[in-house]
Amino acid sequence: MVFLLVVGLLAGVVTAVSPCVLPVLPILLAGGASGRNPLRVIAGLVASFSIFTLFATWILDQLGLPQDFLRNLAIAFLFLTAIVLLVPRAALVVERPLTVFSRFRPKGADGGGLLFGATLGLVFVPCAGPVLATVTVVAANNDVGARAILLTVFYAVGAAIPMLVIAYGGRGAAARLRRHALSVRLASGAIVAVVAVGLVLHVDDNLATLTPGYTNFLQQKIENNADAKRELAKVRGEGAALAAVHRTSDGLPDYGTAPALHPDGAWINSKPLTLASLRGKVVLIDFWTYSCINCLRTLPHLKAWYAAYHKDGLVIVGVHTPEFAFEHVTSNVRSAVKRLGITYPVVQDNRYKTWDNYANNYWPAEYLIDRQGHVRHTHFGEGEYGATEALIRRLLGAKGAHARQVADATPTGIITPESYLGYARLQNYVGRNPVPDQFAQYAFPKDIPANTLAYAGDWRVGPQLITAGRDARVRLHFQARDVYIVMGGHGTVRAFVDGKPARTIRVDAQRLYTVRASPKETDATLELQFTPGVQAYSFTFG
Repeated sequence: MVFLLVVGLLAGVVTAVSPCVLPVLPILLAGGASGRNPLRVIAGLVASFSIFTLFATWILDQLGLPQDFLRNLAIAFLFLTAIVLLVPRAALVVERPLTVFSRFRPKGADGGGLLFGATLGLVFVPCAGPVLATVTVVAANNDVGARAILLTVFYAVGAAIPMLVIAYGGRGAAARLRRHALSVRLASGAIVAVVAVGLVLHVDDNLATLTPGYTNFLQQKIENNADAKRELAKVRGEGAALAAVHRTSDGLPDYGTAPALHPDGAWINSKPLTLASLRGKVVLIDFWTYSCINCLRTLPHLKAWYAAYHKDGLVIVGVHTPEFAFEHVTSNVRSAVKRLGITYPVVQDNRYKTWDNYANNYWPAEYLIDRQGHVRHTHFGEGEYGATEALIRRLLGAKGAHARQVADATPTGIITPESYLGYARLQNYVGRNPVPDQFAQYAFPKDIPANTLAYAGDWRVGPQLITAGRDARVRLHFQARDVYIVMGGHGTVRAFVDGKPARTIRVDAQRLYTVRASPKETDATLELQFTPGVQAYSFTFG
């Protein structure tokens, strides 16, 4: 736990010394210069940022308010602060209704520092990194625990340390200019007003283009090392992998009793099942999700095994653990199961309970369980279908015909890895740092190396997906035969390969779309041009 909190603290310091924090720095200087207690300002910022990072989505959903309500409210308060500083008579008008509360104010307190800092916490948008991404994912799942709360607070405190120095600097400068108090007050009001106007116009979005390489370097060293990743995984609720206990007389590893199924949603093609009720059967647990191309390439083999060996005692349970928000919807999963011709039992795992029971980390993933309820074989990803079928037959004691032959479509060459587009798992990306959860302008860099991508035009970058605005484009340098993309919304996407028109895709549902299918592996640059409103989640390749 101590190591996790140190990582969070240092990650906060890194974001505070990056240009992402530039929009709040002038306000901190002005706040200190206008007489507000820097400690109170920073305390308000830490509390506001921590609370609303973890709970804002839930609070706003419960109140039926738009997700940008708090940001807009904070900008309105900044305008009010600017007016109070610029127009002394306006200060009297604003302060008169609040005098009733003055009796509750501690002696000597400035009274406005905490509220001023809380406002900054609502407009402070740090650069996204692994720590912030972990907190965002936990908050989005409404699964906030003690680890997540402490991590968020220490991250906020780390970011606040350099800011505190700046706020005290503003106060010190004001003290030296005491003879010019009115001028300092007016200058502070002007600074706050200018920054508020900039926030309304989203000028802060463009400041991230100034982010130097040292930010990414420090994030890699502090947040992306193996120990940090392990601790962040614990915050997300991931457990330890199965470990082989011993080898039995039949030569197969025995991983111990299979973890229980923990249904969180509908059962499809079956009544509810438990592993205890399936004792005496050979069970294959398949973790999958219907927009995953790797899972879809595995399905023909699973369906062939089920058709051939179900009568001999094989039960396949497809545990549908959603990767994206739209895959939580039962009707979407039912439609996909029907469309894909799946006849074996499928259960939804919307809150990752079964996934966590198995400490799983992959789509697809297979866990083969013997008749005594012990896990005897695991396989992650595609391929090795012949070996898996041989183990199924061995555990069943099957002597008859093999399953129908299915061609192995597993890619064998060097291909581009799966590439996510939302900031929570944005790894193969080049260009300006994404501005989380706001529309911002992006531009393609001069060079896009192999296996990387970049945005251009107007995009809103969320934790899982990006939403197209005006002139929205994505450019990808890929190595593969086939290119797929998960998209949603409604609109069209035009695809170009090395500048030549390839196809136009009509987006009408949240699912996997084929961008390019070719028998020949290619090293090329793909550009996609989106109409506004189309959402994109991830690229996969074959």
